[in-house]
Amino acid sequence: MFENLSDKLDRAFKVLKGQGQITEVNVAETSKEIRRALLDADVSYKTAKSFADAVKEQAIGQDVLSSVSPGQLFTKITHDELAKLMGEEHAEVNLKGSPAIILIAGLQGSGKTTFSGKLANFLKNKKAKNPLLVAGDVYRPAAIDQLHVVGDQIGVQVYSDKENKDPVKIAEQGIKHASQNGHDVVIVDTAGRLAVDEKMMDEISAIKKSIKPSETLFVVDSMTGQDAVNTAEAFNQRIDFDGVVLTKLDGDTRGGAALSIRSVVNKPIKFVGTGEKMDALDVFYPKRMADRILGMGDVVSLVEKAQEQYDEEKARRLQKRIAKNQFDFNDFLDQISQIKKMGNVKDLMGMIPGVGKAMKDVDIDDDAFKHIEAMIHSMTPAERENPKLINGSRRKRIASGSGRSVAELNKLLKQFEQTSKMMKMMGNKKNMAKMMQNMPKMPGGLGR
Repeated sequence: MFENLSDKLDRAFKVLKGQGQITEVNVAETSKEIRRALLDADVSYKTAKSFADAVKEQAIGQDVLSSVSPGQLFTKITHDELAKLMGEEHAEVNLKGSPAIILIAGLQGSGKTTFSGKLANFLKNKKAKNPLLVAGDVYRPAAIDQLHVVGDQIGVQVYSDKENKDPVKIAEQGIKHASQNGHDVVIVDTAGRLAVDEKMMDEISAIKKSIKPSETLFVVDSMTGQDAVNTAEAFNQRIDFDGVVLTKLDGDTRGGAALSIRSVVNKPIKFVGTGEKMDALDVFYPKRMADRILGMGDVVSLVEKAQEQYDEEKARRLQKRIAKNQFDFNDFLDQISQIKKMGNVKDLMGMIPGVGKAMKDVDIDDDAFKHIEAMIHSMTPAERENPKLINGSRRKRIASGSGRSVAELNKLLKQFEQTSKMMKMMGNKKNMAKMMQNMPKMPGGLGR
């Protein structure tokens, strides 16, 4: 996500590295590089120019503190302007009404149906809502079936009427069904077209006028670059939507749409899709996204993802097992499962400050833990509980059963042993105190 833009901005800031002060000359050079980086990322020329000019204006005349380098100050200014460009403050989805009605609009292929399912899943699991999905696409043959498959996948009811070819009537009946059956949110998935046309606009306008949604979301494929911005403008002029959803942000996208769309239509980006799975949906936070673009990580989002998977009772039980030196491969497997639920491993690592840039050329598969799980699953229950039982012949059997080599299994066993020792030490307060005492004295009065 935004790797290309991050690299180019990083190169732009290098102009100021080693410089003793900010001057009009080096600021002009750096802002020109920033504008070029934005244009390469498919940001519109007007947006890129006004952004670079704003950064330049902010930077000129700034006093640089002795503890801050010009490059650091310029990065801070760019960060603040990026956050401002993308909306500065996070905008919540409007769930007022009984039921609350959310209308989904966009072009065909933008990912509306998949997003509708992701949003229903998000509202169900994170907002404790009881959503109803309404299949309003009467043109695409598989659209209704696709929505039913998505609904079954996430455990959310879908309202559809294959005999009815009037999307306005279907939306109205769906809302009536929701009121009668205790659904507090209705998500209406509508038809898209291959391009913006008058018939499509008339239809979506008629639906909106009839059902009066509390929230209208425009879904756009971020991989379409500037076309995404032009489409957003056309839709906004006709239906005056409330927020934007960027899908496929995990793909080969240069990210320009995310930076341009907010300034062009003056509507907040509310969600971003980051994968195919139903939980691959992130709430959009402009400041956090600015952090990630500039390689500062996103610790807040990482902690939030961890908290979502945190089970207090499990954690208490694990702590007791660690203290008693009973941590085994069953516990190890459980920890892997929790990490996987948090999302894509490479994206998670990119949220750690400084790690994103180091990992950009490293290919981490979504199934990075698959071979580890295969080796653990090839162990007997007794071997998982007591890895010391795993001798030479057992190692050959486990390696063969998991399709891995004995060397890979040996590496896993060694890593597990080291992890167990570290956990035991961390679980023992006396050992932790001893570790702190033995820490070397750090410069500047830190440490012992």
